Amino acid sequence: MKKNITLFLMLFFTVLTFAQKTISGKITDDDGVAIPSASVTIEEPGKDAILAYGITNSKGEYKVTFTSGESNVDLKVKAFNQKPLTKQINNSDQTLNFKMQSEATEIKEVQLKTKMITARGDTISYDLKAFNSKNDRTLADVMRKIPGIEVNKDGTILYQGNAINKFYVNGKDLMEGGYGTINNSLPKDAVQKVEVLENHQPVKILQDKVPSDQAAINIKLKNSVTMTGRGEVGVGLEPFLWNVKLTPMFFGQKSQWVVNYKTNNMGEQVENEGNILAFGSSWEGRRSNISQNNWLSVENASVPDLPVKRYLMNSVHYLSANYLTNIDKKKEWELKANANYTNNAVERESNSITRDIQQGTQYTTRFLNNFYTDKLKGELIFTKNAKKGFFKNTTTFSQFWNADRAVAERNDKTGYRFGNEALESPTTSFQNSLSTIIPWKEKMVNFKSYISYQDDRQTLEISPANYLQFPYRDSLKGPLKTIDFAPGSTALQYFRIKSLDTSHSANISFTTKGWTFTPQVGFDLSTDNLTTNFDGSTVNNKPDFAGLAYENDLKFTRINPSASVGINYKSESWSLFSSFPVNFNNIKAEDAFRNVSKSLSKVTFTPNIFAQYSFASFFKASVNAGISNNFGDIQTAYAGYILTSPGGFNVMNPKNPIPETNTKNGGLRLEYRNPLNNLFFNVGYRLTDTKNNLLASSAVNELGFSVIEYIESENKRTNNSLYVEIGKYFPKFKTNASVTFNDTSSKSQSRRNDQDIDTKNNGNTLGFKFNNTYFSWMSIDFNMTKSWNKQSNGIIQNDLGKTESYTHNLNVFFYPLENHTIGFYWDQINSKLGDTKLNNGFFDVSYQFSWAKKKVDFELKWMNIADRKVFERINVGDATITQTTMQLRPSQVMFTVKFNFK
Repeated sequence: MKKNITLFLMLFFTVLTFAQKTISGKITDDDGVAIPSASVTIEEPGKDAILAYGITNSKGEYKVTFTSGESNVDLKVKAFNQKPLTKQINNSDQTLNFKMQSEATEIKEVQLKTKMITARGDTISYDLKAFNSKNDRTLADVMRKIPGIEVNKDGTILYQGNAINKFYVNGKDLMEGGYGTINNSLPKDAVQKVEVLENHQPVKILQDKVPSDQAAINIKLKNSVTMTGRGEVGVGLEPFLWNVKLTPMFFGQKSQWVVNYKTNNMGEQVENEGNILAFGSSWEGRRSNISQNNWLSVENASVPDLPVKRYLMNSVHYLSANYLTNIDKKKEWELKANANYTNNAVERESNSITRDIQQGTQYTTRFLNNFYTDKLKGELIFTKNAKKGFFKNTTTFSQFWNADRAVAERNDKTGYRFGNEALESPTTSFQNSLSTIIPWKEKMVNFKSYISYQDDRQTLEISPANYLQFPYRDSLKGPLKTIDFAPGSTALQYFRIKSLDTSHSANISFTTKGWTFTPQVGFDLSTDNLTTNFDGSTVNNKPDFAGLAYENDLKFTRINPSASVGINYKSESWSLFSSFPVNFNNIKAEDAFRNVSKSLSKVTFTPNIFAQYSFASFFKASVNAGISNNFGDIQTAYAGYILTSPGGFNVMNPKNPIPETNTKNGGLRLEYRNPLNNLFFNVGYRLTDTKNNLLASSAVNELGFSVIEYIESENKRTNNSLYVEIGKYFPKFKTNASVTFNDTSSKSQSRRNDQDIDTKNNGNTLGFKFNNTYFSWMSIDFNMTKSWNKQSNGIIQNDLGKTESYTHNLNVFFYPLENHTIGFYWDQINSKLGDTKLNNGFFDVSYQFSWAKKKVDFELKWMNIADRKVFERINVGDATITQTTMQLRPSQVMFTVKFNFK
């Protein structure tokens, strides 16, 4: 790893400093009138490769920075109705002015030929027609083929390996980060081009003052007023299957809306489309995906590393509506209303054989689950985003009525045991986030306020209770014994937590000569009230569940005043974002039941910095570093036993101090994106070092049941990662290809059955993506990932800790006749541990007829042709090796009608 770091640093600083030169000047015509929008390119003599380029501004001025080892370079100037100009110049910093000769252009025939990728400033535009294939129907289908852009399985869009911060349609942010619905359902025929807005600052008043290192996506539609959308209706066998998708959309100049209803029982996951995938800027306030405090859980069947459609046994209904409208004549104020409702039932099954290497034992488990989700969310947002001011208020309400069920079976040295498990978990949640930026003379004043209240109640029931076999000790260092529950009795774990979180801050910003200074004061207050109780009957009353050891009545309070100064800089080449906060942490945990009171008062300094330098037109080099502190939360402060899962109790030692975690991180990154030759790459290195004062110590019996306790012991975790990604589009062959490589290593500490475990992990992953639409009769999409991992900790070592995996997804489409498509799909997932090799292959085939005039598709698809029933996988833990068999969807046939709303 040290060699990798050294090589990366050499590459990073060599490219940054080697032979970097700048040419600037002014371009005019014969009369001395400035020529705007003229292109200036730098090329190496005798080579058809552009090193750098620039565009003249309205005054005819240009500036081009480039890197070359040649002694001379060619400078070329082109402008409409002007004679092209070429001059060989020295490779040195200089100022060159040019006069161009007028040359009238006789246009015999007007032909418009749009470039597939164009760049202007920080905006890169992709012509969608250049990347689509005959089988593509939606925006997401095409975006997966664009160089420099990736679309993850959850719908997240990455540009140059990083998540975007905004997703616009015609410049408007209708979805507020939950863009999965539009990406998956917007017909490609409605889109003119996709724009990447690099270094995008979404708050207009902060543009050119506070830089950003993230990019945004803007979808430009063909028409300024567009009524469109996508629909599907499908039925299938066996058993009876259905799949309905109805997503009409409207995009106007004043208002936009999307209505989405999707339901299916054929394994398609649609309920997460409303998740927030882009979080914008922290200046906009606080936004997050609302989730439950899931402390308790039933035992869960394992999930295979496969596309969801292969294993998800579901019955889902998902309904969402998003609406945006301007409420003033200047179109500065926007009102957004978003709502969604989910009703989902999921069935899951897996069988496992677990070998405990530390104890030399083995046991088998079988879990059959039914998960029921009932969730409602509503959101109201008022926004003003203008050059002269900013205001945003977001109010969110969520309600969950979730329930989980499990049938668990175990076979170990004591014989066969069976248990029914049930969890009820209703949750009520409310948040309000306010942020406003007010201009004051040459300054800006920003106020932010955030309030969140959440009430979680959970009840976990296990029957019969003698399914449970937990370890315990009569004394601190006594031998492990097993709790014997009364046969036929029921075990109940009650849990409730009420959480209030508030955060308020004010700052004022001063801007001068590209520098912005932002002093800020803030005050955060949060309180959590936790009450729990465990009820169960044991043989001989050992241990006594009626005692205080199995109850909690804890109040956890955090008060955190803070003061900070932000220093930002923005120029043509440099971007700097830094913050230097001082936090006055005051934490108190009180449990009246056991007369426990813990407190912490500590001042911390947690600076962070990001700096980026753009050079040679196509390169960006950046460095970032930061320090953070976390002093735990109520999950690390309770002192009574909680049955978090039928697999084990969790407990905190009441004598432990408040948990403290200190994290230091730093990274380097080099980016190259050249739309002139369709080449994109990025390489980076990241180091993270984390120190804790508490260590997880687990007592695990021979049956696999455990009690996890956190003990006071300083421990450390480190993680190093080196990554490289390179992608290129070959227009002559209509091919997009990319290669990725990751090298990661980590070290961590834990304790199991009084044995200290120092775990080392080293992993390498190679990825390859390829798609081709060169042939009129065929198109190919191929994705491959190969991984190697080695783990060692004194228990898992030698070949036991070496694993390999291989995954590929191949989609081939044939077009034998006009409007006819035959599709072939192949998913392959292989894993290896020692001499054990598990190969899992899946095949689908489809036929589609397109009624071109009506833009309607009729598809017949046969999935899982081989009718593979189960998926096998090997997992390596700290001290265990588990081989798991997971239930899959059976072979099924679907007939679907697909259409556009228009």
